[in-house]
Amino acid sequence: MTKIQIKPLLEAGVHFGHLTRKWNPNMAPYVYMEKNGIHIINLYKTASKIEESSDALHKIAASGRKILFVATKKQAKEIVAKTASDVNMPYITERWPGGMLTNFVTIRKAVKKMSAIDRTKQDGTFEALSKREKLQIDRLRAKLEKNLGSITDMTRLPGALFVVDIRREHIAVKEAQKLNIPIFAMVDTNCDPREVDFAIPSNDDASKSINIILNYVSNAIKEGLSERQKEKDQADLIKEKEETSEEKTTNSENTQETSQEIKEKSTNSTKKKKRVRKKITKKSEE
Repeated sequence: MTKIQIKPLLEAGVHFGHLTRKWNPNMAPYVYMEKNGIHIINLYKTASKIEESSDALHKIAASGRKILFVATKKQAKEIVAKTASDVNMPYITERWPGGMLTNFVTIRKAVKKMSAIDRTKQDGTFEALSKREKLQIDRLRAKLEKNLGSITDMTRLPGALFVVDIRREHIAVKEAQKLNIPIFAMVDTNCDPREVDFAIPSNDDASKSINIILNYVSNAIKEGLSERQKEKDQADLIKEKEETSEEKTTNSENTQETSQEIKEKSTNSTKKKKRVRKKITKKSEE
């Protein structure tokens, strides 16, 4: 895994925290200094936490579980959607649907509803409806697509959550805590890092800061996914070899059986000939 450099983090403004009067005292270990009424985050600790989080996310991705990205703030939406799509992970960039995790069965029903609407359009049932009904269904489909379109492939609860701004996404954090789902998050100086399992102290308001952190995270996930793919390919190769060797063994056994049968037939034929000769000899003697 690539070592985190401090200079790019500095250039992206990852070190800028909130106003000193808005800070959370639990962020004190990650604050380097105060300048012009703003807290400055210690980037060495940020780099250390990025490495720690990347390592954990790498393992989760390699195990085949999904990582759900959550960011509904304007400056993070597009970055999160692009990053999650690149690594084929689900994401929520619109309003967090209440009960998304704690009531996952109901959310899955809504996703299935989308699939059912798509099927009616394919089999021609949709065309038989009235103009008003078509309009209502299209509106429902668009609403579901906007809120849940990115999680259509998520058939079970995610293996982890990655959150940008835990104050804004407090409902998602609470739901994950209830279900003991590991939470990874960008935590600014106005947040409580104790609420998440892997806190990355960083500026969660600037798009450049969000982008650079997500780049490191997505690279770790990509490595985990490629490692999993290699393992699957190796397993398939071993299975193929085993099947080939089994076929060869079966063929050799069949060949042995066939040769044994031929030997038995020739032996029986020889014995039969001998018996016939004996009978002919006996009759001639009589």
